[in-house]
Amino acid sequence: MDRFFRISERGSTVRTEILGGLVTFATMAYIVALNPAILGGVKDAAGLTLDQTQLVTVTALVAGVMTIAMGLFANVPMALAAGLGVNAFVAYTLVAGRGLSWADAMGVIVIEGIVMLVLVLVGLREAIMNAIPDALKRAIGAGIGLFIALIGFVDGGIVIHPEGGGTVVALSDHFRSWNTLVFAVTLLVVAILMARRIPGALLIGIVVGTIVALIVNGAADGTPVAGASWPHKVFATPDFHLVGDARFHVFDVLGWGAAIGLILTVLMANFFDAMGTALAIGREAELVDEDGRLPQMRNVLIVESVGAVAGGAASASSNTIFVESTAGAAQGAKTGLANIVTGVLFLLAMFLSPIVGIIPSSATGPALVIVGALMISQVAGIDWQDMGVALPAFVTITLMPFTYSIANGVGAGIVTFVLIALGRGRWRDVHPLLAVVGAFFVWYFLRGVV
Repeated sequence: MDRFFRISERGSTVRTEILGGLVTFATMAYIVALNPAILGGVKDAAGLTLDQTQLVTVTALVAGVMTIAMGLFANVPMALAAGLGVNAFVAYTLVAGRGLSWADAMGVIVIEGIVMLVLVLVGLREAIMNAIPDALKRAIGAGIGLFIALIGFVDGGIVIHPEGGGTVVALSDHFRSWNTLVFAVTLLVVAILMARRIPGALLIGIVVGTIVALIVNGAADGTPVAGASWPHKVFATPDFHLVGDARFHVFDVLGWGAAIGLILTVLMANFFDAMGTALAIGREAELVDEDGRLPQMRNVLIVESVGAVAGGAASASSNTIFVESTAGAAQGAKTGLANIVTGVLFLLAMFLSPIVGIIPSSATGPALVIVGALMISQVAGIDWQDMGVALPAFVTITLMPFTYSIANGVGAGIVTFVLIALGRGRWRDVHPLLAVVGAFFVWYFLRGVV
C-alpha cells in the first residue's frame, strides 16, 4: 500500500492519510442532505418531483465511487461530489426555467461531461491550465481560500444575507445563540491544537463541536443548534431507482441553438471550477512542481470529467472536485489513500445517512475558516507592484467569494490579464490558448453565468 500510494515518498503516513480522509468527509457530508434538498424541491413539466430517499442514495453512491476512483487512478487527496451551483442550474434553469424533464436535464449533464472528457483526452484542458500565468494560479488558490472561509462563516451562522436589504452580507444578529457558541468553541479548539502542532486537529475540533452541539440539544427544549440531533433510526435502505434515468431529448425540446448554449454554459462553469480547485488542493498538499503545475493533472481531469457523466447518468447532477478537500490536505493528506477513506465513508452513508446528519454546520464551518487562513498565504508569491499582474490577481481573489463561484473568479482574472497585457503591448505574455479562453469567458459573462 505504501508503494502503490507513494505515502512515504510524499512524506506522509497511513495515519495522516486516514485522518485527512476523515476530515474531508466530515466537511463534505452535508452534500448527502443538501443535494437532495435542491434537486428534490422542483417539479418538472410533467409534475414529477425526484424522490428524496432515491436522491440520497445516488448522491452518496456517485460521490463514493468517483472519490475512490480519483484516489486509485490519480493518487491525489481530492474528493468528488455533486457540485453546488450546477445542481441549482439543473433544478432551476433546465427544469423549472426551460421546462425539461428531469431525465432530459440529467442528459444535458451527461453530454457536458462527455465533451469535457474529450477535451481532456486530446490534451486541451491540461494545456489551458498550463497556459495560465503562475501569478493567476496563486491568486486562484488564495481566492479559493477566501471563498471557503466565507462558506465556513455562512455555515456557522456568523455571516448572513440580510432579508431586508442593506449590505450584501452582514454579521448575524444572533451572536448569543448556541450555534455561535459551537462555532466559536470549535474554531478555538482547532486553532489551539494546530498552533500546538497536534495531529488530527481539524478532526478533533469537528468531533468536539459535534459533541457540544449534541449536549446542548439534549439538554434544551428543541434543537437550538441546527442540524445536531440524535436520529430516530441508525440505518437507511438505499434506493437505486434513479440510476440510469437520463435521456437526450434536449435538442428536440429546445432546438439545437438553445441546447448547445446551455451545454456550453454549464461546461464553462465545470471546466474552470474543477481546474482551479484541483490546483489549489495540489498546492495545499504540496504536490505541485516548481512551475506551479500539478503532475497528476491529466488523470485528475479525466476522473473529474467521468464524474460529470456518472453524476448525470445517476440523476445526482454533475460530480466535481470539492473545495472542502483542502481541509484534508491541510490535515496532511498527500495521497489517494485519503480519498479511499472518504469514498468508503460516502458509500457507508447510503446505509447510515441518519448518522451522517448529526454533524452540524456550526462544527464544520470553523475547519473551512482555518483552511482559508492557510491558503491565503499564496498571495505572498504575487508581484503586487506590477498592475498588469496585481489587478487580475485581485479580481480573481475577490470575485470568488463575492460571487460564490470559483469559475467566475478564474474567468474575470483571465479576461483582465489578457486585456491589460494587450493594452500595454505585451502580447507575447499572452499564450494563444489563454486569449481564446478569455474570449470564451467574455461570451460566458455576457450570456449569463451558472
